[in-house]
Amino acid sequence: MADKQPTSAEDQKQATADDQVKATAQAKPAADEAAKQPTDHKQQAQQPDPTAAKLAALTQKSAEMEDKYLRAEAEIQNMQTRFEKEQATLIKYDGQQLAKDILPVIDNLERALAVEADDEAAKGIKKGVEMTYNHLEDALKRNHVTEIGALGETFDPTKHQAVQTVPASDDQPAETVAQVLQKGYQLKDRVLRPAMVVVAQ
Repeated sequence: MADKQPTSAEDQKQATADDQVKATAQAKPAADEAAKQPTDHKQQAQQPDPTAAKLAALTQKSAEMEDKYLRAEAEIQNMQTRFEKEQATLIKYDGQQLAKDILPVIDNLERALAVEADDEAAKGIKKGVEMTYNHLEDALKRNHVTEIGALGETFDPTKHQAVQTVPASDDQPAETVAQVLQKGYQLKDRVLRPAMVVVAQ
C-alpha cells in the first residue's frame, strides 16, 4: 500500500519538518564521532612510547656498567701501582732482617777487640777476632749496611738515641753528641738501629 501523499500546504510543511528532524538525528552520531577524534589523538599522544622507554632504560644501564668498569679499572691500576711500590721497597731493603741479626755479633767482636792481650796466645786470638770483624764489616758495607756517624755531630733524633746528657762546654757545644755508647747502623737510607749516645746540653 503506497504512502499517503500530503494533501495540503500544512501537511507538506509537517512532512518537511519531519525530514529535517530525521536528517538532524542522522547527522548527530557523525558529529559526535568527529568530536571524539581529537580526544583519541590526544590520548594516543599522551601514552608513552614503549620503544623510547626501553631505549632510555638501556642507555641508563649502559652508563652504569661503564661507570662500574671505569671504577674497577682504576682500582686495578691502584693495586698494581701499590704492588710495584712494595716490590721495589722489598728489593731495595732486601736483607734487612739478616743485617739486624748480625749487628749484635759486630758488637761482641768490638768488645773482644777492646780487651788487652798480654801474652802471645791472647794476641793470636785477638788477631783472629780482628780478621773476623773486618771481613764481617766489609760484607755489611758491600750490602749497603753502613755505620751512622755520631760522635761530635749534631744530635739527630731520627738517627741517634739519647740515653744520657752531660753539661755543654767550649769543646762540646750543646745539642751535639759527646759520646757513643753503641754504634748505629743504616741500610741505604733506612735506619736499622739508632746510635745510643750521650748528648751535651
